[in-house]
Amino acid sequence: MKAMILAAGRGERMRPLTDTLPKPLLKVHEKPLIVWHLEKLSRNGFKEVVINIAHLGGKIIETLGDGSKWNLKIHYSDERELGPLESAGGIKKALAFLGDEPFLVVNGDVFCEYEFEPDFDLQEKLAHLILVPNPSHNEKGDFALKGTDVLNKGEKMYTFSGIGYYNPKIFQTIELQKAPLAPILRELCEKNLVSGEVFKKMWHDIGTPQRLEAINND
Repeated sequence: MKAMILAAGRGERMRPLTDTLPKPLLKVHEKPLIVWHLEKLSRNGFKEVVINIAHLGGKIIETLGDGSKWNLKIHYSDERELGPLESAGGIKKALAFLGDEPFLVVNGDVFCEYEFEPDFDLQEKLAHLILVPNPSHNEKGDFALKGTDVLNKGEKMYTFSGIGYYNPKIFQTIELQKAPLAPILRELCEKNLVSGEVFKKMWHDIGTPQRLEAINND
């Protein structure tokens, strides 16, 4: 299984830090966020990683190179000419690297203890989402869970962690354009094609300078 790290966003909420540095290169405990992901992917048995780039993407390439430092092969899906395509659009553009088999996608700005699974089996589903208890900045949550089925609404809501496993069929029929992932996932949920699980260990969405400072002081 291949993995993709979403790293093309402008990081508006992280300004002024992201005026000169792409958000995935911001450091948590003296190490860039994206390097934490690469180390874990390598440790867990992944061999190839796709990283989409746009805002200050050249700095990501300069920092990470070809991935050999982590025994990985990194492919860069370059969105600098088109502009950031958001999550679904970014995945669509990267399909040439990701291939025809299911793949893992992780947001470049999360910091967590979740262990990525290179042999994850989607079975009959088209997507599997890792959900987390709602943080203070998303108290209403995003999705519900009934058994292992992800629902759009329910009595108990959870937050989407930014980590998921996907069948490429989801993205093969959409247009190459700026497009978020959430509406696509919600449509799949209506068709009972999304499974999920709740991850209760450490997880942080490093979305603001205050959250970055808090995790570095922890």
